[in-house]
Amino acid sequence: MSDIVENRLARLRQRMVETNTDLVAIGPGSHMQWLLGLNPHGDERPVMAIVTDNQVGVLMPLLNAEASRAQCANVPFFEWSDADGPLGALTQLLTEANAKRPGLRIVLDEMMRTDFSFLLLDQLDTPTHRFTLDTVGLLRAEKDAEERQLLKDCALLNDAAFERAFEALHTGMTEIEVRDIINDHYMGNGAEPAFCIVAFGKNSAYPHHHTTTDTLQPNMAVLIDAGCRLRGYPSDMTRCAWYGDTPNARFYEVAGIVEQAVESAQSAALPGTLCSDVDKAARTVIQDAGFGPEFLHRTGHGLGVDVHEPPYIAANYPEPLRVGNVFSVEPGIYLKEEFGIRLEDVAFLHSGGVEILSELPRTVRLLPVKD
Repeated sequence: MSDIVENRLARLRQRMVETNTDLVAIGPGSHMQWLLGLNPHGDERPVMAIVTDNQVGVLMPLLNAEASRAQCANVPFFEWSDADGPLGALTQLLTEANAKRPGLRIVLDEMMRTDFSFLLLDQLDTPTHRFTLDTVGLLRAEKDAEERQLLKDCALLNDAAFERAFEALHTGMTEIEVRDIINDHYMGNGAEPAFCIVAFGKNSAYPHHHTTTDTLQPNMAVLIDAGCRLRGYPSDMTRCAWYGDTPNARFYEVAGIVEQAVESAQSAALPGTLCSDVDKAARTVIQDAGFGPEFLHRTGHGLGVDVHEPPYIAANYPEPLRVGNVFSVEPGIYLKEEFGIRLEDVAFLHSGGVEILSELPRTVRLLPVKD
């Protein structure tokens, strides 16, 4: 068992004591990857890790056990074959974990398949259950120095990809061609593309525009929202530009308001501040400027193993920020049939405020026409 896994299990067990939790059950996915370094093949065959105060074990299909054990040495596997089914192995795991007593207070992985969760619940005697927000989810949201560096490295790679994309813009190129430049840079530097939105002109008024063969023409807005995954951790950034002559006053006005909203949210983001209040700080700027209905989404989301994970910088997420949280700040204004502007940075929260992981200026670029 690696030092990282031992440390994270110890932190989880301490958190279980603090939250009066008897058992944590997590399925294949990012929680299991973060906690145990295990990313097993996922299908309908039940797989789950069980953690108690003195036991950790993984229910594992026999045909996947050997490949999975290479990822997760020294964690006991309770293997089952297709011929026998999972019940015998699960019963053995729960017995060894002293989890057959009645009234257990358990945490279920909200991302685990429902049939896996029901399989577990059916073997327990009058359990109570909740999801991972105050245990695994909370711990994942508090990044350590190593995770911060991984996120920083990925952000810097993203900076370089955006620079290449903006430098390459010329009249007649398609959104897909710009996306390919970005993705090629990722892959050429050892990263995997995670997502890429390239939006020209009125397409930028759609926050989740699907990149198309539409072409770049003079006097168009350009919005790029992209990220990659490097050594297991992602990046996420949005930058905007104007391609052509000097944009009209409305474009400048909207760009300035969005930048003020970013700055307001970043200033509000301090340890102990409610995520909903950080969202409010950005939203109030945009509402006061008369564009409230055109701000269509939350202000941000956490990043870590997943591109989207807690904490969520949203009006309906009144959880306090903690040192080590990593989250995006990405307000936007979207004017249908005209343009949209979203400016996004990823922030690491220190005791005194946020550190922006990107080093690429957020200023909306003015790009000359190139034929």
